[in-house]
Amino acid sequence: MSASLIESLGTLGHPATLVLGDAILDRYIWGNAERVSQEAPVILLRADQDENRLGGAANVANMVSGLGAKASLATVVGQDAYGIEVEKALNAREVDSSLVIPTSTRPTTVKERFIGRAQNRHPHQMLRVDREVRDPLPQELQAFLLERLLPRISEYSAILISDYGKGVCTPHVLQSIIRAGKAAGVPVVVDPRPGQDYRAYRGATAVTPNRLETTLATGIDVRTIDDAFAAGRKLCDELELDHAYVTLDADGIVLVPTNGVPQHLPTRRRQVYDITGAGDMVLAMIGVGLASGLDPVTVARLANIAGGLEVEKVGVVPISRAEMIEDLRAHSPQIPAQKIVDLDTLEGLIAQRRSEGQRVVFTNGCFDLLHAGHVSYLQQASQMGDCLIVGLNSDQSVRRLNKGPDRPIFCQDQRAAMLAALEAVDFICVFEESTPHALLKALRPDILVKGGTYSRREIVGWEIVEEYGGKVLPMGVVPGVSTTSIVARLRGEQPTSSNMSPFFSDRKAG
Repeated sequence: MSASLIESLGTLGHPATLVLGDAILDRYIWGNAERVSQEAPVILLRADQDENRLGGAANVANMVSGLGAKASLATVVGQDAYGIEVEKALNAREVDSSLVIPTSTRPTTVKERFIGRAQNRHPHQMLRVDREVRDPLPQELQAFLLERLLPRISEYSAILISDYGKGVCTPHVLQSIIRAGKAAGVPVVVDPRPGQDYRAYRGATAVTPNRLETTLATGIDVRTIDDAFAAGRKLCDELELDHAYVTLDADGIVLVPTNGVPQHLPTRRRQVYDITGAGDMVLAMIGVGLASGLDPVTVARLANIAGGLEVEKVGVVPISRAEMIEDLRAHSPQIPAQKIVDLDTLEGLIAQRRSEGQRVVFTNGCFDLLHAGHVSYLQQASQMGDCLIVGLNSDQSVRRLNKGPDRPIFCQDQRAAMLAALEAVDFICVFEESTPHALLKALRPDILVKGGTYSRREIVGWEIVEEYGGKVLPMGVVPGVSTTSIVARLRGEQPTSSNMSPFFSDRKAG
């Protein structure tokens, strides 16, 4: 499952994605909550840091951009300092703000949060102060917004509507955009405001209500997964949706298609620090996924990951594809058998790792009788980069290296399985040749390492790696530990100085 999700993240591309909705400026005042005030029974916050972040639809656009898509925001802000701050922040995050309309008839919506720390640790939100106007946009402003927006609908691969109930998402604006999106074949996904009347969203591709919003909209108290199935079906039927994503916080997401079987997609339990922005992150991931042509089930699974990472952070912070991939790898360890791959497969896997900015480390050897020297050396090697490849001599290759009449002791499949069980090793590739030259030329690792008493130029393949600018690094040793010496002791022989080389018993074999 994790491997397929990682592969899906690698296919997202950079689709043009439009976000329409209520822009909010989130202000954070950080400080230490030191004591109770002498003036009133309230906590005294000694502020030491102010911070502005994008919120609402502006945050969704920011998160879309953070996922690597080309984000545009269509909204209305006040002609005030906060509106200028919103546009400045959008531009800094490479969000197209050409559809942001300033007006003197209403202020920019601002949410000011006070974050207190106890003894410089464990920050928690203490208070929120909102400055806003919730009246619908006047008709002339709605007309101006649509005049700017409708001619550009076909430029986008997905449209996300982030309705915070601050007046931008009027029924007229929503229905105009939904119809235009449908006519252009562009999916329209709505994150609805809490309420009972969702008729303005009729005809959208999908909606993403949370548990409470779903309950209010359908009248079904969503306590169980079956409740969510029933509520999602009702939303699809009444709003003529293609499908509904009912988000259930720690219980994940329920996906209900208009035609098909509903599915519950659970999520991993998280350490929740702040739920702010989790719904925005889910909407952004769903939008970018659909814009890239992913199926709704895969999109929902990825949205679980993105939303889960968001609640682990304090405040609203964009989640990147790289963070999602790292989370998938960290909490869904690769099955050892999946680490053993042929060269063609490995080239594709390494290309993906490099696209994520990872540094590739390579080593090679026979690894007959895996021992403490091997483990120590491989752990050190893995710390030099992000991905460790082990080139493993095949059985025929070991025999050609004159290891002895009874070597290898273990066949290549068993040796590969032992290496795959090590957390430090990412991939194993068996090679038939006497040297790993072909692997080095095909994979072009950033670093070639070798355990033992080798100098740089004694490491097989050093000239190949250095020719394209890679590094060649000899590793340290664990004195007195080598496969040859262990085999000699098992035979009752006295190891000679020639077979005391740590880690490996033949310099050519590596």
